[in-house]
Amino acid sequence: MERDGNPDLFDGIGQVRLLAGVDEVGRGPLAGDVVAAAVILDPDRPIEGLRDSKKLSHSQRENLAEEIRRYALSWSLGRASVAEIDDINILQASLLAMKRAVESLATQPEYVLVDGNRLPRWSYASEPVVKGDDRVPAIAAASILAKVQRDREMIALEETYPGYGLAKHKGYPTAEHLAALKRLGVTPVHRKSFAPVRELLVADGPA
Repeated sequence: MERDGNPDLFDGIGQVRLLAGVDEVGRGPLAGDVVAAAVILDPDRPIEGLRDSKKLSHSQRENLAEEIRRYALSWSLGRASVAEIDDINILQASLLAMKRAVESLATQPEYVLVDGNRLPRWSYASEPVVKGDDRVPAIAAASILAKVQRDREMIALEETYPGYGLAKHKGYPTAEHLAALKRLGVTPVHRKSFAPVRELLVADGPA
């Protein structure tokens, strides 16, 4: 683990065996749930190639996700729904998804490292790690599981809501997605609190 000039980072956890890494995927999209994962890796069964999921190819992520599920001491997923995102905002929904992921671990951690600069409200001994998905293997593993899961869900949603390109852009506000929204309208899986969706609803007026 890098210390990155921060003398307090990771202090006191060198001997922690049950160290959970946590990350979420899906803050930026206009559609779909935000999905988080928590992973406790097995120090005796290291997994090669763990890094930020966005820097891996689809096949690399799929292969690593299989290894993580097979060799990790414990892993779990958590989520916040589109309705929850619209109700409490995307930041709070992301923190809620991460909290649910950690609470769902079959083996509870001794310490938790969370990607980013914010922590959920919980009682776990923990700290945030900026760019943790490239610095902490357990966080990288969590980012991979979360992305693989969410990508699969968006591919499935393409079948329910064809024409939006959800399988391709995974709900992000690409030109294709924005054009489809204007052409086809807003679906139940779109986040109504996000500006491009909200503006379309306002423009269309009351249902």
